[in-house]
Amino acid sequence: MKRRDFLRSCGVTLMIGSVSHEIQAAIRHNSEKIKSIEGSWFEFQHHNLAEGKYWNETLKTFSAAQWDAKVKEIADSGIRYLVLLNVAIYDKTFYPSVLLPQHDMGCEDPLETVLNTADKYGIKFFISNDFFGDWTNPYFLMTDPGINKLRLTAMNEIAEKYAHHKSFYGWYFPNETGISGHYEDFFINYVNASSAEAAKLTPGTKTLIAPYGTRNVKADDKYARQLESLNVDYIAYQDEIGVEKTRVDESAGYFEQLHRLHKKASRSSLWADVEVFRFEGTVYQSALLPAPAERVIRQLEAVSPFVEKIFIYQYTGLLNKPGSLAFAGHPDSLILYEELAKHKAINS
Repeated sequence: MKRRDFLRSCGVTLMIGSVSHEIQAAIRHNSEKIKSIEGSWFEFQHHNLAEGKYWNETLKTFSAAQWDAKVKEIADSGIRYLVLLNVAIYDKTFYPSVLLPQHDMGCEDPLETVLNTADKYGIKFFISNDFFGDWTNPYFLMTDPGINKLRLTAMNEIAEKYAHHKSFYGWYFPNETGISGHYEDFFINYVNASSAEAAKLTPGTKTLIAPYGTRNVKADDKYARQLESLNVDYIAYQDEIGVEKTRVDESAGYFEQLHRLHKKASRSSLWADVEVFRFEGTVYQSALLPAPAERVIRQLEAVSPFVEKIFIYQYTGLLNKPGSLAFAGHPDSLILYEELAKHKAINS
């Protein structure tokens, strides 16, 4: 098995032209027992309309009872964490707000409904603090003073309305900028400002980011220092298999590198954001479909030795338990669910 050549830097041992013995041994061990999927992203509407072709219209009509059934279904699968992708999109919110109009959904307050259900079934939610403004322009969203003020005001509103729920476990900061060797300064500022507000509003809650550009991380002292400066509890790196930026046989090498960097920085916990989708056509311009189960299992095998927890992008629309009372997504989502259950990645 081959992967991209890596350099030696900041004490991180990286092999040239082949997977290290440590990776090979770890993958052999984990091929027998992969880490189970502990978390997933979750949404009321997918931000990219082309990608959400097979579930957006269905989710839009979900009643409170259907949202309840969907969260219970996810809990029954063994997943214990959900990451709400967005609380607003296209200048409308998914909860009653004085700041913006609300999306017309089949449920009066979807956020209250899913948190109530999560309270009952032991799910821990990371609640998004975005997308306010044009989600396709993350630099603007992270640097514009007006958007920054709206975001912090919305966090106050959300905390006042929903922080009493025991399922309100933490915050997710969804604006992303690709890692090009290192993090951009404006991204670090965005994360740290969001974390500071979260700590003020909801002391003791956790924080999560999920950056892309995993393959581009430069394993040097500067990156380790940036990890130390990022005030965030968990970083779930995208494995970028679904978006076709990384091959499965490269993934273990990238996560081994991250494991060593995070160990050196002794800061945020290292998690994986495993992409369980493929595109129906052109990447980013067509519908998301459930990925072949064989590929997903290999993705889980690749990251299992190096991360604390595995999350997936995403249950909503890409996984459905056979007999689901709240089906949303492509029919192949039933197949992927059953295959993951066979491999003990989720409950049957």
